[in-house]
Amino acid sequence: MDVKLLALMALLAVATHTPTSKAKPISLVERCWCRSTLSTVPQRSIKELKFLHTPNCPFQVIAKLKNNREVCINPETKWLQQYLKNAIHKVKKSRRRTNKKN
Repeated sequence: MDVKLLALMALLAVATHTPTSKAKPISLVERCWCRSTLSTVPQRSIKELKFLHTPNCPFQVIAKLKNNREVCINPETKWLQQYLKNAIHKVKKSRRRTNKKN
């Protein structure tokens, strides 16, 4: 058998038996969900809010609207800032009540 052909077959055998990585490519891992944000989303059209804090991306707020469309909301929006303050206040208040009962 020709030495070059044998070397090529050995190389192909090694290449096809190398274990594949289960990790996602870096380009997919580092992508942020929100590439652009909206500041004017009517609160009455929002069905659900999701908050994402991922490495290499700023704080992201995703609103699922009543028509099932998802949009990114600017986290600096005034009503959203107030909503977050109220939610944090409720959590702190709830924790204080729980600690007093124990």
